[in-house]
Amino acid sequence: MPLGSLGRSKSGRHRPSDREDEVVPADDELESYLAALAPETTDAETTAGTSFGNAQVYQLRLQLMANEQLKELAAERQTSPQALATEWVMQRLEWEARQRGF
Repeated sequence: MPLGSLGRSKSGRHRPSDREDEVVPADDELESYLAALAPETTDAETTAGTSFGNAQVYQLRLQLMANEQLKELAAERQTSPQALATEWVMQRLEWEARQRGF
């Protein structure tokens, strides 16, 4: 079943809108969401410390063998490598806090 032009003219360009001069109001919720996703620095290699809501984002580099092992263990537990690594870090932080008496 053919789909037709889907709003495009035969030249492949979209038809000009009758509302080109219309001012679109700012979407504050979208801008806030995009700002939370945007890195605070322009260095593509540095994501440590980037805020996302009330959480921090850290970049973790593993050797190839460790990465493969993490993937295998995560698959066995039916979770993602990121979720498994996060769980382990949280468990270790809890253990460290108990050792310090917190």
